[in-house]
Amino acid sequence: MDEDIAIVNQETRVTLIKNFFKNNFKKILSFIFIVITLLLIYFAYDEFEKRKKVNLATTYNSLIFNTDKFSEEEIKNKMIEIINGKVDTYSTLALYYLLDNNLIKDQIKVRELFDKVISINKDIELKNLVIFKKGLYFSDKLEENELLEILNPIINSESIWKQHALLLMGDFYFYKKQFNKSKEFFKKIVELKNVNPKIKIDVEKRLNRDFSE
Repeated sequence: MDEDIAIVNQETRVTLIKNFFKNNFKKILSFIFIVITLLLIYFAYDEFEKRKKVNLATTYNSLIFNTDKFSEEEIKNKMIEIINGKVDTYSTLALYYLLDNNLIKDQIKVRELFDKVISINKDIELKNLVIFKKGLYFSDKLEENELLEILNPIINSESIWKQHALLLMGDFYFYKKQFNKSKEFFKKIVELKNVNPKIKIDVEKRLNRDFSE
């Protein structure tokens, strides 16, 4: 009797499963098709990104190791192409190369390139480094509020670049002869918990030398 019941239950389950697949065949087929399509898109995109990175790396290395084969204008345009390729490592290196070799004179363009590189950097500390370099680059070109606007994301964070941003602002105000503001930023460096010992010692010396009453 129990065996008969078990057989009936088994047959019922099989029938239910068959009916389910029969009634939902199109939905199941569509679902499988969507899953396969998404997987193909994912792997195709991943492969595309890998190849793009390799191509940008090849272009960058070709430029810096064969500068005598290209004009400054060609190098500038190719470096901008690398930045527009939006691969964080090589876009960042290309921007630094342009700045180090003073290949872009247009300050608006420089700012645009900085902002683009900042936006594509996923690592927070690498992003903060580029932000700091942007502040450093424009420190002798901008007014107080504009420079603070650039550096505030670092100054208001716990980034390892915070001490450098504070030092830059301290130097900025000192150069402008706004000594009270300069002293305020230098003191913030000394108060940091994880400040670089060399920076701390140098700042303390400056506080004692330049701001002692």
